[in-house]
Amino acid sequence: MELPAQTFRVTRADLVRYAGASGDFNPIHWSDRVATKVGLPGVIAHGMFTMALVGRAITEWAGAPDAVVEYGVRFTRPVVVPDDDQGTEIEVTARVREVTEDGLTRIDVTAVCGGEKVLSQARATIRSTR
Repeated sequence: MELPAQTFRVTRADLVRYAGASGDFNPIHWSDRVATKVGLPGVIAHGMFTMALVGRAITEWAGAPDAVVEYGVRFTRPVVVPDDDQGTEIEVTARVREVTEDGLTRIDVTAVCGGEKVLSQARATIRSTR
């Protein structure tokens, strides 16, 4: 079973707000000059910000924040955020892998940006809220 896709727009302004909230002011998240100097294609979103957006999708699918029992990912590709008003988009999809007898649902999650998967081994376990 496929869960409904969710799309999240990410702009440089989002990265600035996330930096302030998280305390992660690494210039690869706001300076093209620094990001390209260290070999990145441009400014990239914080990995934990990307993970949080995917977590938002999982929470919505679960129906409540406390219904998310377990959630984990591996970061595979950076989310490059251009310096314009449009930013970029992350599309999150998921497929139910298993429903257990004790009411837990295990899902495999896919996050794609610019046609490429940005996370691997993205999985969650959610508890039925109904």
